[in-house]
Parts: sequence; C-alpha cells; structure tokens
Amino acid sequence: MFGLIWQLIYLVTFVASLYALIEAIRTPAAAFELMDKQTKKLWVILTGLATGLSLLAVFSGSGMFVILGLVATLVFLLDVRPAVKGVGGNRNNGPYGPW
Repeated sequence: MFGLIWQLIYLVTFVASLYALIEAIRTPAAAFELMDKQTKKLWVILTGLATGLSLLAVFSGSGMFVILGLVATLVFLLDVRPAVKGVGGNRNNGPYGPW
C-alpha cells in the first residue's frame, strides 16, 4: 500500500514536470530575460532533468532525486511561468483576446 502511494506521487510529479517542460519550451527566451528570471536554457534543462528523473522513478519505483525535481518544477510553475506568461508576442491583446 505504501509503495502504491509513492508510485502515485512519482506519476503526478512526472505529469507536472512534463507540463513544466512543455511550457518552458513554448515560452519565448526574451520573456525570461524581460522578467529578470533565469534563462530559458536553464529552465528547459532543469525541467527536462526533473521529467527524466520522475519518469525513471515511475518505472523503477525508487526516486531518490525526485524531490529535487519536484522543487524545480514547482518553482517554475508557481513563480516563473506566471511571470513570463503574458510577456512578448502580440501587444494588441486585451483581457479576452486580440482586439
């Protein structure tokens, strides 16, 4: 039972890390610099490592470094992504889309 809970934690971590990796790849590099966050390259590497470690944990059942990956994922999703989300791109967007 306890092992099943850890497997679920590893799976949720993998999904969150994969989402963070996709968002890091999709975000323009200039947005990171404009909002004084670390570079896009660093965030893609960190979220990529977190995704790989959590995927390895899902299949092996052992996730010694998954917590570190989870921390990087949470920092990206809770701090970096909201800051860089609307930066760059089309400047004529209103709150409900282009106008």
